[in-house]
Amino acid sequence: MAKGWDMLDVRGLRKVYEGSGRRVEAVRDLTFTVEAGELVCLVGPSGCGKTTLLKCLGGLLTPSAGEVLLEGRKVTGPPPGTAFVFQEYGRSLFPWMRVGENVGLPLRQKALSRTRRRALVSDALESVGLADATGAYPWQLSGGMQQRVAIARALAHEPRLLLMDEPFAAVDAQTRADLEDLVRGLWQERGITILFVTHDIDEAVYLGERVIVLSASPTVVREQLKVDLPSRRDQLHTRVAPRFAELRSHVYEQIQAAKRGVPAQDAPVRPDALVKVREDAPVREDAPVRPDAP
Repeated sequence: MAKGWDMLDVRGLRKVYEGSGRRVEAVRDLTFTVEAGELVCLVGPSGCGKTTLLKCLGGLLTPSAGEVLLEGRKVTGPPPGTAFVFQEYGRSLFPWMRVGENVGLPLRQKALSRTRRRALVSDALESVGLADATGAYPWQLSGGMQQRVAIARALAHEPRLLLMDEPFAAVDAQTRADLEDLVRGLWQERGITILFVTHDIDEAVYLGERVIVLSASPTVVREQLKVDLPSRRDQLHTRVAPRFAELRSHVYEQIQAAKRGVPAQDAPVRPDALVKVREDAPVREDAPVRPDAP
């Protein structure tokens, strides 16, 4: 998928919950874009409204103000070109249905032939390494494998935008690492636009081409940071690279400042944490550079 145009355009998004005599402003004023074919990670303090934001983007919640545009069209309900992957994979899979049936369930709403549906299910399961699990039940699989089934179900839907809400928070560290690499691999192979919400700073820096840092609630965009790591990443080498540590430290500092209520412009910024091309560093043609970098 060619980049250079906005797949997702969020303009002045605000969400207020009212009821039982209470009024909670979860999201105050969010404005950002996600380009077609981009993988963006969204991170912020706990309780800052990340899930609320994602539900508004996917048409599951109606914003109190502002608007969300998907491919230039206003989102007023779940868009047909969008798929979700949630954290609680156990609740999203039907235990009495076999894996293949779970993956193919959303396709029943499409006017597809049985042969086409089977092909999409088979391709999606093969993409996540579960080609042999079609006839198994979810409860016969490990947690990591169940989350792969949930990802396969999203892929079978052939989405142009994939919204992922802390999808790996409930699995162990080794499985999480494998799933992170799976997502980057699928993104590179299929060119899907991905907005990945996580509370894990290391995960955000490892996965994303860009990291959007949110403030504490009521939420606004605190910073948008380009991640100038090589496009080819692996758990062994990328995470021990000095640049990874710099980016990770910078995002951590911003989130800690957000928790303390320090305005973004007053937050401490490490000079070596800014995204820029250094004079003594080799220049990569694919390295993104922040417009304000010297």
